[in-house]
Amino acid sequence: MKCPFCAHAETQVVETRLGEDASLIRRRRRCNSCDKRFTTYERPEVNFPVVVKKDGRRVDFERSKLEGSFALALRKRPVSADIIAAAIERIEERLLTLGLREIASNKIGALVMRELKKLDKVAYVRFASVYRNFEDIDEFTALVDEVR
Repeated sequence: MKCPFCAHAETQVVETRLGEDASLIRRRRRCNSCDKRFTTYERPEVNFPVVVKKDGRRVDFERSKLEGSFALALRKRPVSADIIAAAIERIEERLLTLGLREIASNKIGALVMRELKKLDKVAYVRFASVYRNFEDIDEFTALVDEVR
């Protein structure tokens, strides 16, 4: 790691700690040349698959879109933010473990439905009614009967 003060290439790690949320590593370093200290942060770089939309467009995966879908489906439902965050993390882990470069948006929707079904039946029905794009009331009734 290059020193930000003198640009010397040799630095030594003095102390290593996990960050507050344990998603990054904080390192205190000392320059071997000027003896000044500085802090660096390391965060893992993960590559999610590109999302292929129904119309064939390819877009980058965005966690915020998952969060928005969960927020909409779980609006005014008794599910804590921590539980929602854990569900979203399970979906992200699944996407990473699949090891795919691209994934269809409907597969992500299926993962969301699976998580919502575990969390809250009403939210599951809300999401499914939009996601599955029901053509008539019988399809919707069949979904509700399935949940019961």
